[in-house]
Amino acid sequence: MKDTVSSPLNIHLEHYDGPLDLLLDLIRKQQIDIKDIPIATITAQYLAYMEKAREMDMDLGAEFVYMAATLIHIKSKMLLPRDPALQEEGNADDDPRQELVDRLLEHERFKNAAEMLQQKRLIEENVWSNPQMKSFVSEDDDPGLAITLFDLVKAFSEMIERVKTRPVYEVETADVSVSDMIHYLRQQFLEIPPGEPVFIVRLLEQQRSRRAMIALFLATLEMVKLQAVMIVQKELFGEIALKRHTNFDAVFSSDQPIIAIEQDYA
Repeated sequence: MKDTVSSPLNIHLEHYDGPLDLLLDLIRKQQIDIKDIPIATITAQYLAYMEKAREMDMDLGAEFVYMAATLIHIKSKMLLPRDPALQEEGNADDDPRQELVDRLLEHERFKNAAEMLQQKRLIEENVWSNPQMKSFVSEDDDPGLAITLFDLVKAFSEMIERVKTRPVYEVETADVSVSDMIHYLRQQFLEIPPGEPVFIVRLLEQQRSRRAMIALFLATLEMVKLQAVMIVQKELFGEIALKRHTNFDAVFSSDQPIIAIEQDYA
């Protein structure tokens, strides 16, 4: 009897949001080093998943087919002997898997960020509020930031759910980073009078890709942590906005905070 316990596809056919999700799951389940993917093995398992999906009439979409072609292309390139001319030019170390590895690592970072937001939303929805808590808080304390931060997390999660039902234009060549979005958000403040708010949910909804939305949201959290901006809400259930903190100019007087953030998300 054939032993199928070690197969990642033997119990049931899981549903994945996209081909990168599937690849990441195959790699993590088998504890493979993501920077040294055994491309032949992963390609075979990926194609096996697609075949089982076809047998079960699951519609995987064109992106799964495109990734299958990409994996086969990478596999074929790795089987070919190295071009001596390229070796002489110093390109001998080019790895055909590198672009895929970079995409997987980036996808994993965004996936982890999304999971973190989901966990925060669940915590926020299940927090029990004690009416007597006010008696333990002094007038100098400001618990509002934590509460409105949870509100922001919840609003962002709800917005991500909403955009699933509308077209989102993923620009393949766009490499949007958190530090880029910090500069973008800072520019939004510089274009309005100092006392005016920036409505962050509106800016998030204007982004053309989920990558840009997540990068902008993380940039907002970083700016709150740096005390460059503060989260405000004029009324209960009102629109969430950002306003300049008194430290806004001081934070951006040096490039050091942005450099540190770039290193954190590298």
